[in-house]
Amino acid sequence: MSKYTHLELNRDVPAPSGYYTPQKEVRLNCNGREVLYTVSQAVIESSCCGASDFSSALVPGYITGWRVGKNKDGIPVSEVEPISDDKTRDAIRKIIKETEHVSQTEFW
Repeated sequence: MSKYTHLELNRDVPAPSGYYTPQKEVRLNCNGREVLYTVSQAVIESSCCGASDFSSALVPGYITGWRVGKNKDGIPVSEVEPISDDKTRDAIRKIIKETEHVSQTEFW
């Protein structure tokens, strides 16, 4: 089990060569369990290949404890179980791609 600090929605987060903006958080029912994922828009402002943007999803895992506390900055923290099974990851990746139309899905 891991602790996941929720991302602040609609707030730009600095990243190498640009930034990303978490846009929404989703609780997805999957085989009788809830999977947490966040959809973000990334913007690359400067790189060797020019500027670009794309949508992506981050999947921390199965929710085992929803917003069970807060970190030192007051941001909610949940408990999650990372998803390591490749078949399950592929199924979740497919659902997210069809639902959110993201170009990339990353798992913790």
